[in-house]
Amino acid sequence: MGGTLDNIYNNVSFAMGLHTDALARLQEQASSGARINRVSDDPSTSFRILGLNSEERYLGNYLDNLSEVVSRLEHSSSIIDNVITNVVETKTRLTQIINGIYNEDGRRILAQGINDALEQVVLLANTQRLDQYLFGGSNTDSPPYVAELTDGKITGVTYQGSFDGRNVELAPGIRVDAFCVGDNVFSSDRRGDPVFQGDTGAAVGTGTSSVSGYTWLTVTGSAGNYDLSIDGGLTTFNTDGTDTNLAVTNSVTGEVLYVDTTNINNTGDTLVAVPGTHDVFNTLITIRDLLENENGFPETELLELLRNSFGSLDEINNLLVQNQVSIGTKIGFLGNLEDSLKNLKYDAEDETTRLQEADIAQVAIDISRREVLYEMSLSVAARLMSMSLLDFLK
Repeated sequence: MGGTLDNIYNNVSFAMGLHTDALARLQEQASSGARINRVSDDPSTSFRILGLNSEERYLGNYLDNLSEVVSRLEHSSSIIDNVITNVVETKTRLTQIINGIYNEDGRRILAQGINDALEQVVLLANTQRLDQYLFGGSNTDSPPYVAELTDGKITGVTYQGSFDGRNVELAPGIRVDAFCVGDNVFSSDRRGDPVFQGDTGAAVGTGTSSVSGYTWLTVTGSAGNYDLSIDGGLTTFNTDGTDTNLAVTNSVTGEVLYVDTTNINNTGDTLVAVPGTHDVFNTLITIRDLLENENGFPETELLELLRNSFGSLDEINNLLVQNQVSIGTKIGFLGNLEDSLKNLKYDAEDETTRLQEADIAQVAIDISRREVLYEMSLSVAARLMSMSLLDFLK
């Protein structure tokens, strides 16, 4: 008898405990709104939810990176647009000069305006965003461009940034250059043959010169004994006028200009332009110096040199526009990528919600059913526990 009652008591207690646990879980679901509140509630679904939560975090990080890259590229595009404005304004001023609108004093005033534009372009090229230089490639910690000053004027600008881009992962397998390589943005790299502009008689040699943009070739001496220099006279190279491919080297930069000396018949300065290698800084410096005319060129020759500079301005303008279009295309691609990542993130969130959230209506029904079962179980338990010896004798 005692053993039987003990078994009944243990079974009833176990069954009532199951009902109590089930009711507790349902009440917790009703109060929290979540079907799964701990891993033990549904291990397989919990594992799936953890994976989805991890996916949401990854996608969120990608979206944050993407937003920052787009913002940085938009800023870079805006800067390039400002540089284009300076180039176009310079071309407009040159047109006015060539058309005879300004006299010598007016040209000097315009030279100062171009000098101001040059200084602004250098500042723009060294723009920082969040303490990172936008046009230094992978080197974002130091200014990409260093200006050389002579008597307070910029006489040279050197690129010291990286020639490699800095890639940022914006999605699995998708990496994008977040920082522009300034040398690709502001300098052309489609070398053509040097063009000699002047009346010294110097001409292009047969070798492949390494000078770029504009270079001044200075010819001194006399017939049969000329000295040539491209570094302002720091080093000279002598010729008797029979050299068809004289290598004239810049002692500062190491650049070489190959010169045919056979037709040299005059001394003076010759402006050498290398199409396809112009950069915005050297171009503005050269035009400013021409307007100041410290070399004392005659009016006709000066205007011809200024007229020829249109080619370099057009080259720079086209380069800048191409880079701006390229950045715009990249921004458009990133916009589409952002939409795709957002959709993936929303899908992951929806799936997580579907798996995790409780159906409150169904929970309410389950609670009612469990309460009925619980009450019935209590009634049965009371009946079983009230049995006596007489019940067994019957």
